[in-house]
Amino acid sequence: MSEQPLKLLILGAHPDDAEFRAGGLACVYRALGHTVKMVSVTDGGSGHHAMEREALIARRRKEAAAAAKVIGAEHEVWEFQDGFLQPTLELRERIIREIRTFAPDLVLTHRPDDYHPDHRAVGHAVRDASYLVTVPLVVPDVPALRRDPVVAYLYDHFTKPYPFQVDAVVDVTPHLERILGMLAAHESQLFEWLPYNRRETDSVPNDPGVRAKVVHDFYHDRAHHLAQTYRAQLIAKFGEAASGKVEWVEVFEISEYASALSPMMRERLFP
Repeated sequence: MSEQPLKLLILGAHPDDAEFRAGGLACVYRALGHTVKMVSVTDGGSGHHAMEREALIARRRKEAAAAAKVIGAEHEVWEFQDGFLQPTLELRERIIREIRTFAPDLVLTHRPDDYHPDHRAVGHAVRDASYLVTVPLVVPDVPALRRDPVVAYLYDHFTKPYPFQVDAVVDVTPHLERILGMLAAHESQLFEWLPYNRRETDSVPNDPGVRAKVVHDFYHDRAHHLAQTYRAQLIAKFGEAASGKVEWVEVFEISEYASALSPMMRERLFP
């Protein structure tokens, strides 16, 4: 009997967080016939230096839809205000409803400590929703789950209060073009806001070659660096010879507040 398809839920704070931090794993899941849903908890309405808020929200919703279409993923952009997110009871209940309704096998989200307060708020809310998704009298209008999904954190490089712990590594090298396609859909961020915010330039020229290089370098700086940093884990997983062919990876840390990750499920959830 063939195994049932998996469900991957990525709860990011902003419309491009899922693609940048877990776009590769999303591609792997879709290539294997699994279901992927990418949620932006905030409306993305603060991520620009020249656009008005409402126009930016509408634009970022279109960008999120275009990115999800690249791999045939489901997506949602929620209405919480970008830059003002707090780990409130309202947010926790919304996340409990989402996890119960979608019933994912794996949830990806931010660590509770990160550079961006919106990221921290989502991480805290998901951690607090863990276990409670199994409690029927909490958010009683949605049937409780019988067990938690596995929850894993997206990579960040911050070390306080503790550094990122790599529990799973995924080779995303074969999926590079589709990852870059998803990222390129977020034009307001990759080609306008981030270059401005990094004090590099006010915007990236419209030349397709220039833009393609910007997207490649943006993802390469993270994913290729991780492949070099965690080469020992790659050798343990793929062997010395095969690991040398792995150029881009994504890494994840398992939350201890949700379901434990068995060796068998590790291979299935992080193929």
